Amino acid sequence: MRTNNNPDSSRQSKKYYFSRKKYCLFCKDKIKLIDYKNYKILQKFTLETGKIIPARVSGVCSYHQKQLTKAIKRARHMAFLKFVEPKRD
Repeated sequence: MRTNNNPDSSRQSKKYYFSRKKYCLFCKDKIKLIDYKNYKILQKFTLETGKIIPARVSGVCSYHQKQLTKAIKRARHMAFLKFVEPKRD
């Protein structure tokens, strides 16, 4: 028999992590092709440093993630988006 002085030893505290099911924003709106000219939508999927947010974080499906990366790269090349945000000291 175990004897413990702690009354909560029989009940171990468990921390549960709840994550909401991620969904593809483009599948929800039934968008077939992502256009590089819609820079306002593309800005949502880039960080302040200019990095593209991965699909596991944004919840975009793999089909649209490939289109998204191409569109962001094209928008950067056409100067709709910045490659890197300048540092402010």
